[in-house]
Amino acid sequence: MVNRKALAASSAALLMMGLVACSSESGSSADGDDKKVSVSLIIKTQGTSFFKKMADGATKASQDLGVDLTVAAGKVDGDEETQIQAIENAISRGDQGILITPNGPGVFDAIAKARDAGVKVIALDTVPDPASLVDTTYATDNFEAGRLVGEWTAKKLDGKDATIALLDLFGDKVLTVDYDRNQGFLTGMGIDVADRKVNGDEAKTGNYTGGKGGKYTIVGNLPTKGTEDGGRTATETLLSKNPNINVIYGINEPASYGGYQALKAAGKTEGLITVSIDGACDGVNYVKDGILQATAQQYPLKMAEMGVKAIHDLVVNGTEPKSDEGKDFVSTGVNLVTQDPQDGVKSIDTTEGLKDCF
Repeated sequence: MVNRKALAASSAALLMMGLVACSSESGSSADGDDKKVSVSLIIKTQGTSFFKKMADGATKASQDLGVDLTVAAGKVDGDEETQIQAIENAISRGDQGILITPNGPGVFDAIAKARDAGVKVIALDTVPDPASLVDTTYATDNFEAGRLVGEWTAKKLDGKDATIALLDLFGDKVLTVDYDRNQGFLTGMGIDVADRKVNGDEAKTGNYTGGKGGKYTIVGNLPTKGTEDGGRTATETLLSKNPNINVIYGINEPASYGGYQALKAAGKTEGLITVSIDGACDGVNYVKDGILQATAQQYPLKMAEMGVKAIHDLVVNGTEPKSDEGKDFVSTGVNLVTQDPQDGVKSIDTTEGLKDCF
């Protein structure tokens, strides 16, 4: 299995040493236009393989198109202040474009300031609220990702009672990625959500659909900050409220893995269903090893490649990016990865998942 801590350390080192400022020798576009384009990629944090892959995609696309690229990152997931400073730096430097994975609503005023200064801003991974804050967003359809793992879980339960732990991202700020994944999961389970943009306001007991249907109990929603320690601590707290948890949904694979570890320590993994979203190499291997039963895979390299090209075309040719029909973003695709396919739920196996993991 891939060593996630070693991979994270390697990712941070690569970003610090090799990706902080990359550009082509000429700085001209691939089609011969001499107009120089400079772009800042501002990611959530350096220390994950997801954002390393995103930086790889942006670097490759920038080299192909002759774009000057600067990479900056928050110190940790949720660090808004460092991202705000990176936006200020991009404005001062005269960058024509910013690609950003927002760490929270605290950066929105800075994004608006950048656009007022004439900078083109495209979000990656996380759709701002409102979506009109940026020119467009290239992202996973996070609601669909959650829906896929929820639908798979309902089919796998096949009518058994579901006692559910929901491991979310934050408790002190609202991000679309957080509520879209959570509410997508519940919708896939066939559980009615009261407000699609609010985690935790659904009925805590009732019936789910999918498979043969059955009864469900939601033990609670707790924040994890997307970390293994956060997932373990949150699950321990929820276990103290209800020792019968048999379904863990996690905002990402580290949170889900932490939840699994808490159930393992309590001797309660028999019949446990643990699902997640991301599709990192560690996560796919967790599915392969039976620690997770399913995960929804997203594609950060594709997000960044498409984002760089969109800003290049916007600056050089005035080509406006267009969101997908009926959406306020451009979907970069999602696949359910599992070794246990369920009827009516489209999925790929771990061999396929490992080809595009990060």
